[in-house]
Amino acid sequence: MNTPRVRIVGAEAFERDVTLRQPFRFGVVTLREAPQAFLRVCVKDPASGREAWGHAAELMVPKWFDKRPELNQDDNIDQLRRSLQSAIALSLAHGQAASAADLAWRLDSEQRGAMPHENGLVQGFGPALMARAVIDALCHLEQCSFYAAMRHNRVGLGAAHLPADLSGVDIDAFLAGLMPRMRIAVRHTVGLVDPLTPGDIERRLNDGLPECLSEVITRYQPRYYKLKLGGDHASDLARLAAIAAQLECLPDYRVTLDGNEQYTSPDAFGELLDRLEAEPKLAGLRRALLFVEQPIHRDQALQVPLGELGRRVALLIDESDSHLDSFLQARECGYRGVSSKTCKGLYRALINRVRLEHWQDGDYFMSAEDLTTQAGLAVQQDLALVALLGLHHVERNGHHYVRGMTGASGAEMDAFATAHPTLYRRDIQGLFLHIDDGQIALDSLDGRGFASGAVPDTAAMRPLA
Repeated sequence: MNTPRVRIVGAEAFERDVTLRQPFRFGVVTLREAPQAFLRVCVKDPASGREAWGHAAELMVPKWFDKRPELNQDDNIDQLRRSLQSAIALSLAHGQAASAADLAWRLDSEQRGAMPHENGLVQGFGPALMARAVIDALCHLEQCSFYAAMRHNRVGLGAAHLPADLSGVDIDAFLAGLMPRMRIAVRHTVGLVDPLTPGDIERRLNDGLPECLSEVITRYQPRYYKLKLGGDHASDLARLAAIAAQLECLPDYRVTLDGNEQYTSPDAFGELLDRLEAEPKLAGLRRALLFVEQPIHRDQALQVPLGELGRRVALLIDESDSHLDSFLQARECGYRGVSSKTCKGLYRALINRVRLEHWQDGDYFMSAEDLTTQAGLAVQQDLALVALLGLHHVERNGHHYVRGMTGASGAEMDAFATAHPTLYRRDIQGLFLHIDDGQIALDSLDGRGFASGAVPDTAAMRPLA
């Protein structure tokens, strides 16, 4: 079967403000608001003359892509705007048709040249959105679902796109063997300033949603939890003990820890692990620990071998995963895991998933992580990707820190609720992610397009600044 070749003939970017219902503290920032970027792209099939539009969305979160202290939150958001604007300009400058994968690889290369002073995460933000929107448009042209397009390799991913460590891999066979999950477990995020009990809540929101950890446990009944660390041993241990007191009431639970680059070296994080393992109150939490996410700052993480720390606990890279070969570098340092985030690129996640099948020298793994993906396209496309990758649980935090599909019109909410009746619940208060017994139903994502089914109301948004 010939791989479809398309040409990008139109692209527009918009944004909509998102205000959090309660502050989200992670790493060096307390997030209270951020704009969400929306991209719509028109592709044309030169052979038939047919055209189709595709869409993607992503929150522009400050102090994650670039944490340099001299940059404030507005600076960070402008970096991401420029990344998306650059991706649009570069994509429209080419009049040649190519496969979806070839378009993505060409854009990634040109983006690095166009933004040489930005790091890989910032550079990749715009191309990551562009790749998803192009796949959505391609699926509409082909009248197929994202799962069908990927399993039949309609994007044209081939040997030329694979890094050297995957030489000889049969990518068509790998893609054909992927079996998307129809349900996935939620991993609930506990931020650094989240109230844990009703007594910790300073002022009630009374908006019908859980406002503290104990209420989350009662309402959503998740089995998996992601706990943020702040970098101060005493504060972190006290916080973990207070969280463990809530989790120990559950018949079974699992946790991951997120260091958000708060430690300077493996030894510095090893000291926290020593103290955690010496604290009787944390024995159950230690047994429940699956892995630790990016404890060491990105400037050091892939420069210093983990040594004994890598044998004591499974460590995963997140912020250090800025290029296609980052996971390969991390493996050489002793890391065993890598995260999947749509803001870092769909194709990178797929290639790292291939590595789990191909590498034979260790117990490697992938996790599904969130950057506060919002109800609508962002959460749908992220869920479809991790379902395709076969992951068993996913960090979901947008539904907790943001009150439903905030900022959208009633008509837009209705459209998404109709397209995804099991993914969302719709009432007079808005549109909300539906979580039942700690699980999300994914069956509606297998429709035409890249898990879309409905499109954002860009007419009600402002053009990207």
